[in-house]
Amino acid sequence: MPGWKAVTTEIPSIAKLAVPLIAGLAAGTLISVADAIMLAPLGAIPLAAVGLTAAVAGLLYAGIYGMMTALSVRIGTAWGAGEERRIPLILRNGLILGTMVGVAAAALMGDMWLLLGYLNQPPEVIAAMGGYWTCIALYMVPYAVLTAFISAFEAVDRPWTGTAFAFVGVALNVPLNYILIYGFWPIPPLGLTGAGISALLAESIALLAALLYWRNAWSTRRLRLRREVDGVELVEAVREGAPLGALYFVESGSVTAATMLIGAFGTVALAGNEVAMSVGGVLYMVPMGVAGAVAIRVAQAKGAGDFAALRRIALAALSLVTCWLTLAAIGLFLFGHALASLISNDPAVIDVATGIFRVFALFQIMDGVQSTALGALRGMSDTRWPALVSFIAYWVISLPLGWVLAHYGNLGPAGIWAGFFLGLLFAAVALVGRFRKKTRFLLPQPPSKI
Repeated sequence: MPGWKAVTTEIPSIAKLAVPLIAGLAAGTLISVADAIMLAPLGAIPLAAVGLTAAVAGLLYAGIYGMMTALSVRIGTAWGAGEERRIPLILRNGLILGTMVGVAAAALMGDMWLLLGYLNQPPEVIAAMGGYWTCIALYMVPYAVLTAFISAFEAVDRPWTGTAFAFVGVALNVPLNYILIYGFWPIPPLGLTGAGISALLAESIALLAALLYWRNAWSTRRLRLRREVDGVELVEAVREGAPLGALYFVESGSVTAATMLIGAFGTVALAGNEVAMSVGGVLYMVPMGVAGAVAIRVAQAKGAGDFAALRRIALAALSLVTCWLTLAAIGLFLFGHALASLISNDPAVIDVATGIFRVFALFQIMDGVQSTALGALRGMSDTRWPALVSFIAYWVISLPLGWVLAHYGNLGPAGIWAGFFLGLLFAAVALVGRFRKKTRFLLPQPPSKI
C-alpha cells in the first residue's frame, strides 16, 4: 500500500485532469438543467416531460459515453507507451464508430416512444412531449461524435479543448431556448418542442466547431495524420467499449427505471424528481469526472509500464471524491428545500424534491467510491466483471428494495431512491476489492525467504 505522502503527490495530476472533465460532463447535464429551469414557469407538465425524456435519453447517453470513452483508454495507453502515431488511427476509426453508435441510439430512442403508453406514465405528459422526444433522439448523433473528439483530447492531455466544445453547446442552448420556447418575432412560441430544437441545434453547432478545429488547427496536426479505416481497429474498439457501454447502460437504466416507478405516483412526483435530478445530476459529474481522470491516468501509467503508480493514482482519486461528496451530502440535507425553490415555485413539487434530496445525501460517498473504483478498473481495460457487479447492485438490490420502501415503507417517491443505499454499498466494496486484487499481481513481489 503506498504511503500517504506518495498519494498526495498524485492529487494535483488527478485534479488537473479531472476539473476539465467535470466541467465537460456538467456541460452536457446543464442543457437539461437549462430546459428544466426555463420550462418550469409553464407548469408541472413540461417539467415532468423533460424529466421523463431525460431519464430515457440518459440511458442512451450513458451507453454512448461508455462505448466512446473506451477511446480515451486506448489513446491514453498509446500516449503513455510513446506510440503517438497510432493515435490518429484510433481517433479516425473512433469517429466512424461514434457516427454508427449515435444513429443506432437515435433509432432506439425512437422505438422507445412506442412503449411509453404501456408503462403507466401520466397521459397528459406523454401527449405533450412528442416533438421534444424526437429532437432529443436526433441529438444522440452529434453527441456521440463529439464525445469521440472530447475523449481524444482528454487522453493526450488537452482536456480543456474538449471541454470548450462542450460549453459551446451550453452557451448556445440558453439564448436558443429563450427564442424558441417563448417566441421572438417572427418565430412563434414553441414551448417544450422549442427546447428540443434548441438542444439539437446547439449540439450540432458544437460538433461542427470541433470538426473545423480538428481539420485546421496547428495543435491538432498530429491527430489528423492520414489513416485509413481499419476493420481490426473498429472491432477492437467495439470489443473494449461494448462492456463499458453495457455497464453504464445498466447503471443509467436503473435511474430510468426508478424514474418510471416514480412516474406511477403522478405528474407532481415526476416533476419533483426532475428538480432533484437536475441538481443531483450536476453534483454527480464530480465523481464521474474523477473516474474519467483516474481511468486515463491508470491507462497512461499502464502503457508506460509504471505499475507501482496504479494504487497511488486510485487512492488520490478516492481522497478527492470523498472530500467533495461529504460536502455535497451536507449541502443536500441542509439546503435541499432552498435548492428546489430556485427551480420550481410549486409547493407540492418542492416538497417531493426536498425528500429526494435528503435520500441523495445518504449515499453520496458510496456512489463516489464505486464510481472511482470503476474508473480505475476501466483504465486497466477490466470492464466485464464490473458490469456484472453493476447489474447486481442496481437491478437485483437497489430497484426491488426501493419499490418495497416506496410502497410498503410509506416513503413515497423518495423511497425509490432510498433503495439505492445498499446497492451502492455493495458495488463500492466489490469494485474496490476487484481493483486491489488486479493490482496485487502487477506489483513487484518481495523475494521469498528460504
